[in-house]
Amino acid sequence: MGEQPAPAGPAPASSGSAPASAWSPFRYRLFAVMWGAQFVSNVGSWMQTVAAQWLMLTLTSSAAYVALVQTAAGLPVVLFAVLAGTIGDLVDRRRFLLVTQALMLVAAVALGALAIAGLVTPWVLLALIFAVGTGQALTSPTWQTLQPELVGPAERPQAISLGAVNQNLARAVGPAIGGVIVAATNAGTVFLVNAFTFLAVLGVLAAWHSTRAPDTLPREHVGEAIRAGGRYIAASPALRVILIRAALFVFFASALWALLPLTARSVLHLGSGGYGLLLGAVGIGAVGGAGLLPRLRARLSPDVMLTVGSIGMAAVTLVLALAHVAAVDAVALVAGGACWILALSTMNSVYQLSLPRWIKARGMSYYLVVFQGGGAIGSAVMGVTAGYVGLRVTLAIAAAGLALGPFAALAWRFQAIRPEELLPAGDWPAPHLAASTRSAEAGSAEAGTAESGPDGAEPAGPVLVTVEYVARPGQAGELMAALQETRYSRRRTGATSWRAWQDASDENRILEQFVVASWDEHLRQHERVTTRDQGRLDRVRALTDPDHPVTVTHWLTPS
Repeated sequence: MGEQPAPAGPAPASSGSAPASAWSPFRYRLFAVMWGAQFVSNVGSWMQTVAAQWLMLTLTSSAAYVALVQTAAGLPVVLFAVLAGTIGDLVDRRRFLLVTQALMLVAAVALGALAIAGLVTPWVLLALIFAVGTGQALTSPTWQTLQPELVGPAERPQAISLGAVNQNLARAVGPAIGGVIVAATNAGTVFLVNAFTFLAVLGVLAAWHSTRAPDTLPREHVGEAIRAGGRYIAASPALRVILIRAALFVFFASALWALLPLTARSVLHLGSGGYGLLLGAVGIGAVGGAGLLPRLRARLSPDVMLTVGSIGMAAVTLVLALAHVAAVDAVALVAGGACWILALSTMNSVYQLSLPRWIKARGMSYYLVVFQGGGAIGSAVMGVTAGYVGLRVTLAIAAAGLALGPFAALAWRFQAIRPEELLPAGDWPAPHLAASTRSAEAGSAEAGTAESGPDGAEPAGPVLVTVEYVARPGQAGELMAALQETRYSRRRTGATSWRAWQDASDENRILEQFVVASWDEHLRQHERVTTRDQGRLDRVRALTDPDHPVTVTHWLTPS
């Protein structure tokens, strides 16, 4: 269904054991090349961030405007990431990424040219940063899910973490380079250099050859695919917990990044070069933290790792609020970088590894919407708050929020899902249309082969599926409870509604019914069933009376 990356030389024979180090994914040539191109581009992006924030400070001293730079960069994710992730699941990923990278190149060139010409106002700057951010929003869901697929299963958690390391390693050098160039020339030059860095990614994508397996079913329409992605996220308690925890964390953590330019200039009295060095300290800490991740994963649960990262970020934010010595703040930011990568990689990897392949990009887009959107909203709120109550109080509020955030684990704990549980079940034959209505043969629940509909015609409209069970004597309650656990599986794979009924005159007779939007969508539903879903259905089947086989009927809308 999806693309398969072309072979990139002999693959390391590692899949069964834990990676030897935090950097083991670099043994895969294609991953290393793409990671390197992404690093070059990220360096340019961080140079642009410094230049944009510093340019805004020369245009206005408003804390709200400075904070809105990050909002303008992050808001496109909220608006476009879900659409971008859906397209990334449906089309050739290489061509799609080439188009989005070209869009970012054009926007960055326009930003540089206008800045050099002296035509940039605060709102023009925000608009062009928004345009560059739009290209990033279109790219991110597909790019973030593509790279882990280039390595073996054992290296995937670390490959996901290395994506965050890439961004933060670029933070270690990009801001410093950007600050020096701004000091030596102007912000427009930095914007043009950033535009040049997009050529690295374009070059790698142009040289990369991928193959796409032929689709066995008609391609989903974009609207249907978006709805399928939304249903999957809404029906996945494990993913919802991660999204809630990510939103709580990033809302308060955004204060550190949004208000750091004002802290550097107004409190520490540093220039653009000094501000770049502060961001470089964050990057250094992130790289150091990444090296510890494999050991920490072996000893700590994801909940504990996020707690450590959040409390550490709270301590760093409080130091920035109270300590007005550049060297002290720089050391604190090194620790902040390590805590940031710890929290970020924990949430990112747990989320990505909880997604089956068919929904990877669009599923990831919801995480990006929450994370980037939460950061954009948090930046705006913290910027406005700083304008009213001052930097110190605002940073103290953010520190308190980060310190209290881990208490969310009392209500929302991460749920571990093994990768093999997300593989297709593989034993669900596609149903076929018959000339008359007949019941499904006995088998796993809703794996039947009997439908009603006109012979050879493609049904229009929704499909109602009913599954009749007869419980073993005395186990009707257990069967009904087990069915309730399957409702999320039905919705994740395509059901728009679900309900279970119990016969008023025979408590052992139970009827499950659910509606799927179309016949094609029902065929896709069969392909989407994972081994984890099948396990729940097997538990239901084990509670049924073997003398009364499960009966499945498909009801079509009359034409």
